[in-house]
Amino acid sequence: MKRSFWLLLLALSFALLTSGLAQPFPRTLTDDLGRSVTLKAAPQRIVAMLPSVTETVCALNACGRLVGVDDYSDFPEQVKRLPKVGGLYNPSLEAILALKPDLVIVSVYGRLHEGLERAGVASFAVKPETYDDIFRTTRLLGRVLGLEAQAERLVAQIQREVYTVETRAAKAKERPTVYYEIDPTPYTVGPESFIGVLITKARGQNIIPKELGLFPQISPELVVQKNPQVIVLTHPGAADLPKRAGWAGVAAIRSQRICAFTGQQDNLLSRPGPRVAQGLQLLVGCFHPELRR
Repeated sequence: MKRSFWLLLLALSFALLTSGLAQPFPRTLTDDLGRSVTLKAAPQRIVAMLPSVTETVCALNACGRLVGVDDYSDFPEQVKRLPKVGGLYNPSLEAILALKPDLVIVSVYGRLHEGLERAGVASFAVKPETYDDIFRTTRLLGRVLGLEAQAERLVAQIQREVYTVETRAAKAKERPTVYYEIDPTPYTVGPESFIGVLITKARGQNIIPKELGLFPQISPELVVQKNPQVIVLTHPGAADLPKRAGWAGVAAIRSQRICAFTGQQDNLLSRPGPRVAQGLQLLVGCFHPELRR
């Protein structure tokens, strides 16, 4: 009898937490800038300033609450019709205010939150950079929107999808060394970034030392020294790689194991959001052509 009672109590407690009844509005949450943000009610007019946030809000079935998005948000299809209000480093405060939002979800980078604060508009800052951040941010947005149960279901869905792809990748016979380039500066990804974790899950070995950080700018000589077997690019510069000093002898270039992902494929890889399993699938196909569907 006691065991049944405690099981029932635990089930009720979980239901209260995930339904949002445990903390009704108004509620005060801490954003990724460390600020305490008080929301008087679940926001209904939202401007999202990160593509991954836009996709997450829509995956929580709250796309209808979006009244504006950043210049790069283009998924799902319906957000293409929304007003665009600038990018990370060139947001248009005037355009945002014209939409009369009750909340603007911003990046921790840039200073948009300061202008919004002066204008009396609430903002909430997020910083999705690691693999775990994908799920933490999803849950955090669920609390912001008053959609905790939906957020838990979305987290479970993403994890199932990733597990399915990761299980297939585990059949690979090799683990090639990999260099992943975001742009020709060159900026790359560290192993503890969300892309770095995807590389590992896809049965690749990132050549970048974790001590360099999540998204470091590196010396091109490091790539020559590490001699990766596979190169992944998210910019259209594959033809120029052999022209870089010393790069013609890099194993990936000699064997032409170069995967260039641009456009929508780049979006799948570069956005820490609900479609991360599709990005993982791209990497698996790149590293292990025999496992391509």
